Amino acid sequence: MKVLMINGSRREHGCTYTAMTEMAAVFKEEGIDSEIVFAGSRALNGDIDALVNEIAKAVKTADGIVIGSPVYYASPSGEVIALLDRLWGVAGEDLRFKPAAAITSARRAGTTATLDVLNKYFQFNQMPIVSANYWNMVHGRAPDDVHKDEEGLQIMRVLAGNMVWLMRSIEAGKAAGVKQPSAVDKVYTHFIK
Repeated sequence: MKVLMINGSRREHGCTYTAMTEMAAVFKEEGIDSEIVFAGSRALNGDIDALVNEIAKAVKTADGIVIGSPVYYASPSGEVIALLDRLWGVAGEDLRFKPAAAITSARRAGTTATLDVLNKYFQFNQMPIVSANYWNMVHGRAPDDVHKDEEGLQIMRVLAGNMVWLMRSIEAGKAAGVKQPSAVDKVYTHFIK
């Protein structure tokens, strides 16, 4: 099993990355592979199509997805929004029904608004949203600050453990013959004719 983590920060090894490495340690301990893809400034400074295609390819083999963003003006980074808008159009079918978690990092505030924006991508695409024991956030201005945010790091560990459990539960369900729902519920098909 594998979890794909997309770091939407402008700083490749900043606070969002630090939170993701805490999750990656739990995944490793549980025998789950993980990969952190730095998307932040690459989404605006480089060829976004190449980045979207790279991530879309990785999505095909991932069993879970984590999207992380720092808070910029009470919202995710523009880079991660630009990336997700395009990625969801290209890889929507491959994302459907994969467990997903959003994480945020902030010096102080705006985290719940940012989580709300990121979670809507998952909701739109029928992805089970993984939660922890509090909002999925860490606080700090620099990675050293995040390392001191004991509660935030504990939340990242709980979140990773919950994602492992959900991915394994889905795998066990498939092995037991539980069928995945169709992409569009039959009750609503008359609305899209």
